[in-house]
This record gives sequence, structure tokens and C-alpha cells, in this order.
Amino acid sequence: MSLPKEYRKFLYSKTKEDSVKKFLKNSSHIHTVCEEAKCPNRGLCFSKKTATFLIMGDICTRNCSFCAIKKGKPLPLDHSEIDEIYNAIEKLKLDYVVLTSVTRDDLSDGGASYFNIVLQRIKKSYPEIKTEILVPDFKQNLENLKNIDFSYVDVFNHNLETVRELYHDVRSKASYDFSLNMLKEVKRLDKITKSGIMVGLGEKDEQLVKLFKDLKSVSVDILTIGQYISPSPRHHKVVKYYSQEEFNRLKKIAEGIGIERVVSGIFVRSSFEAYETFKGLK
Repeated sequence: MSLPKEYRKFLYSKTKEDSVKKFLKNSSHIHTVCEEAKCPNRGLCFSKKTATFLIMGDICTRNCSFCAIKKGKPLPLDHSEIDEIYNAIEKLKLDYVVLTSVTRDDLSDGGASYFNIVLQRIKKSYPEIKTEILVPDFKQNLENLKNIDFSYVDVFNHNLETVRELYHDVRSKASYDFSLNMLKEVKRLDKITKSGIMVGLGEKDEQLVKLFKDLKSVSVDILTIGQYISPSPRHHKVVKYYSQEEFNRLKKIAEGIGIERVVSGIFVRSSFEAYETFKGLK
């Protein structure tokens, strides 16, 4: 399936290498999901001096068919990355920091306690900075959430990624129901919760409506909806390219179901304009 013109123009336009990109290139221990996952917004976000930090290395223990992140046996945790993230926050004068990670099934708690270490370092030094964590499922064990001090967390983000019916093909090692339960558990702590999905994987409209209702049932505050773009011929194929009009329609449906903030568009990704979305909550 050929890429529509409105997609190509954005994806292949060259962006000016700015201070953020140069800084990250010179920081050997920092990874960003912007670069590792080949996010189409990385030029735009870098131009605003923002980035989403990928912690716990850049090798994932799972093999989701949509994802561009490297797969294999991860290296041991490198705590020096915490110092470099701290320096990046100071150098770039960030107001809003997003932390995400690869899935680390090799760690006893899936990396929850490491998220806490990074959060603690940031919040104790810069209490005014808003923090969002975009987390894996921590080995599908809700007990592991207890290793995070949620007083350090402003937004908790955990992506469903796709409809229940496609999990077997797209996220074979993940659980749709567990992900919903994780969002529900964190909402009990009175935190802002967020989730994201991709479309174009072969989902049907009625399945998307059910997903929106499922997210509403666990009181998710923010939903991001973006187009799936296959990273390579080896990855899951694109079944459909949605137009911006269709994204607008999905936004209206999700908002009609009761999700407070819905960001829906061709190039929308989980942490795209995260601060602006956070500030837009009622």
C-alpha cells in the first residue's frame, strides 16, 4: 500500500538540526524514544526543545510486530544515564519531562523501581517540573506499581496500542485486560491517566468504539490516536491509511463517550505535545 501524499510530505521533509538534537548526539548514555522508535514528529518536537527520554537502555525483551525498537537481550542497567538526563533537563531548561522505557522482563519488577529512582532525582531537584511516565506493563504484576512513589508523577501513561481483537497478532506477549486494570489501579490514586492507540492495523470501527468505552470505564483522562506507519517490510503491514477527517471523526466519538481530552491525528504519538495536552485538562 503506497503512502498518501499528505504523509510523505511530513515524513520526508528535512528538519534543521537544532540544539536539542546536537545535545543528545553528544550524550552517549541518553536515548530518546523520538529517535529509537523513528517518531515522525521528532523534528518538530526537537525544534521546541522537547524530547521523551527512553530509560533502561534501548533493547526490548519483547517483539511486538509494530515496533521499531531493537529486540534482544538488554544490557545491565546503566545508572549513568540518570546523570545525563538530569544534565539534559538543566541544559535544555525543560518544563515538562516524559520518561518512557523499553519492556524489561529480565528485571524483577519490570523496571518500576528504576522509574522511581529517575523520578525522585528529577523531582527533588526540580519540584516545579511536571513529569509524565509512559510505562510498560511491569511484568503484568500490579504489585510492582508499589515500587513507584506516585507523588512524583503528574501524568501516568500506559498505552493499549490497539483493539483487543488484534492483540494476538500485534502484541502477543501483552494483555489488553491487564493494561486496563493497570490504568484503573493508578486512577484509584487520583492521578491523571492517559493511554494511546494506533489505527491502520486492521481494526474495525465497532472495535474502536468498544476500546473507547473500555478506557472510559477506567476513567482515563487523555487519549492519543495516531496512524500506524510500518517501520519496515518486516513489521506488521499497514491495512489502512486514515485521513485527517477520519481522525477528527474518531476524536468526536471518543469525546462523546466521555474521555476528557482526545488528541487525534495522522502524526499524533503518545507524548506529542504532551505538555500542551496536560495544560488543557479542565
